[in-house]
Amino acid sequence: MRIIVSGICGHMGKEVVSASLRGYRGAVTVGGVDIRSDRGAEIPVAGGFAEAKEIFGVGEADCIIDFSHHSCTAELLSFAVAKGMPAVLATTGQTEEELALIADAAKKIPVFFSANMSLGVALLVELAKKAAAAMPDAQIEIIEKHHIRKLDAPSGTAIMLANEIQSVRPSAYTVLGRSGHGKRTPEEIGIHAIRMGNIVGEHEVILGTDTQTITLKHEAHDRALFAEGALAAAEFLIGKGAGLYNMHDIVAD
Repeated sequence: MRIIVSGICGHMGKEVVSASLRGYRGAVTVGGVDIRSDRGAEIPVAGGFAEAKEIFGVGEADCIIDFSHHSCTAELLSFAVAKGMPAVLATTGQTEEELALIADAAKKIPVFFSANMSLGVALLVELAKKAAAAMPDAQIEIIEKHHIRKLDAPSGTAIMLANEIQSVRPSAYTVLGRSGHGKRTPEEIGIHAIRMGNIVGEHEVILGTDTQTITLKHEAHDRALFAEGALAAAEFLIGKGAGLYNMHDIVAD
């Protein structure tokens, strides 16, 4: 499969290229989009999506993978829709307006959108939902840890975990951090963000009652796993009809 990488000059864009050079999932990186278009001449890199529309023709690539910034969402989706190209969105922090653009684009092309590209995190989500449903009286806290370069807090994955838990606990609501005076309510889902050093990514869901505690944890050891997950998502997406897909669809497929 032939891939265009948005954000190709960033940390994760380089990981996608590296994985494709290893032949992961049979991927070949045929081009990229990045304002820092300094990769040299080995593959074409556009400085923006207006230029990309001129450089990359219809049928030249099978999928675009985005590891850039959520502010690029509108231009990226316009490019993908114009080319009839599936899109894997691996960035987080989208605004409500950008989320609406994603939903609209998914009516025209297949779009894969996940706050985390790890299969392990997808399994963590499913386990957390099952535990929350099986233990309706348990208090729930989510702790996420990332490197100091991460811009959004809490992480998109932590928010995804909370949202999925709320699907089986309709009365629950999230509390970001905790301060001041007051008793914790049973309906709270606490989310705590830690930014430190070079932590790749850790997500922990703690469920506790007066008599027992369950801890579910996923720890990423290497950023390569997110690149591999994005390529797996691209492979899954190619050939699918228009629609909005996520890691749950891969797990259930």
